[in-house]
Amino acid sequence: MHKIPSSDITPEHIYRSRRRFLRGIGALALAGLGVAACGDAANPPPALTPGPVSRQTDELGDPLNTYEQITTYNNFYEFTTQKEGVAQLARNFRTSPWTVSIGGLVHKPQTIAIEDILKRYPSEERIYRLRCVEGWSMVIPWLGFPLRKLLADVEPMANARYVRFETLYDPEQMPGQRDRWYTWPYVEGLRLDEAMHDLTILSTGLYGNLLLPQNGAPLRLVVPWKYGFKSIKSIVNIDLVADQPTSLWMAAAPHEYGFYANVNPTVPHPRWSQATERRIGEFERRPTLLFNGYADQVAHLYIGMDLRANY
Repeated sequence: MHKIPSSDITPEHIYRSRRRFLRGIGALALAGLGVAACGDAANPPPALTPGPVSRQTDELGDPLNTYEQITTYNNFYEFTTQKEGVAQLARNFRTSPWTVSIGGLVHKPQTIAIEDILKRYPSEERIYRLRCVEGWSMVIPWLGFPLRKLLADVEPMANARYVRFETLYDPEQMPGQRDRWYTWPYVEGLRLDEAMHDLTILSTGLYGNLLLPQNGAPLRLVVPWKYGFKSIKSIVNIDLVADQPTSLWMAAAPHEYGFYANVNPTVPHPRWSQATERRIGEFERRPTLLFNGYADQVAHLYIGMDLRANY
């Protein structure tokens, strides 16, 4: 683990005020998730202004990307392949009512409304680097909770080895899902030990605010040591399964995208190098870090594995 300099430690009065803010975010969320009279969600788009964060850098000292950068430069193929167009197309995306079903090889399957998820699993801040397989990156102050907490509550069976995630399928709201090149809905997966790792979170917000639709509202996965496409957005189903899931990208281009998608500067994409990346907001490229800089925490998950074969 990298040591955090004393200059980055939050003063006690700021910490206490932030805790009060996080306790209140659940109440704000429930108010924002109200349903209009005709069944349409009352979700006016929030202003593009950041809320409070505990510090302005990640643990490596890299500054956070701005709220505007994070909320206007997005990959979300369910809406469009054009990054700058996602926010506009997603502005009226309905996130209420919204439920998430957790089932498969579990003893206590559940279907949980997003309001109850927000109540049951208090949000905490996680400042993570995001590395896209396309070669760009950001530093994002997420709000969310460890996925292991939700999985523990449904009690995985002994033969559960993987976790399969699925995005909402709604071509009326998500026009990109009309593209027949891809096998919709978007599916992703993790090995169970990856899913239970403390770094793996389900995010409900960023920069002190609830997630916007373009960032995967109301619930998305964040796995910071993997390429960004693993962090599936707008989740409606989570199933524990015995066999390795086939993700959307594995089905679309199996020669280019494997199951693991661990950030690795020594394993190039078939069409470009992964040795460097461009941090959004910077001009110069920077070296890509193995496991996106989280090797100390996660490398033990892959001992004995050929990282080139298991890309």
